[in-house]
Amino acid sequence: MNRLDVLDWRRRVGALYTDVRSAQDPAAGHAQWVAGRDDLFATHPASPLLPQDRATFTGLPVAAYDPAMRFVVPVDDAPPLTRQAVTGTDGTVHFERVGTVALQNVGTLDVWWLDQYGGGLFVPLKDPGPGYGGGRYVLDTVKGADLGGDLTSLVVDLNFAYPPSCAYDPEWACPLPPPGNVVDVAVAVGEAAGAWSV
Repeated sequence: MNRLDVLDWRRRVGALYTDVRSAQDPAAGHAQWVAGRDDLFATHPASPLLPQDRATFTGLPVAAYDPAMRFVVPVDDAPPLTRQAVTGTDGTVHFERVGTVALQNVGTLDVWWLDQYGGGLFVPLKDPGPGYGGGRYVLDTVKGADLGGDLTSLVVDLNFAYPPSCAYDPEWACPLPPPGNVVDVAVAVGEAAGAWSV
């Protein structure tokens, strides 16, 4: 894998989320997302799957789409907060909290802005459900994971929660969810971490 492989991965992820946002039916967009991620994980040089794991890979474990886990919500004001995440691959990553989103029957999540070149929104999630490791990402717009919204609201669809690359390959180092992105409710949708169908 080289840097151009990673560039192509990001382009393909961005195109996949463009298709998701343009889908008339969120469940149909989710099905495209699942198929697209399975293809990327199975075939792409920048796949986070370890080479020995690719031979037995037949698909990521993703729960059936639940429309109750899709939210279109305003970003509420919150006191300013900054955090730094030290990663082995990207150095120290700086985030600023830009607000919060309240998800009915789930909880409130902090919405972060990646305060570095290019910027981007970042909404990670950690819940007590089994098999989700150190947490998952819902939005990471600098890397193309953007479900949409407008100037007043965000689409936060927990069906699209996915583990970061470090859940599959220890060579990657990923920012994990801080306390404001931890909920007490098990979120039994999205992709589970670190296990796939064999």
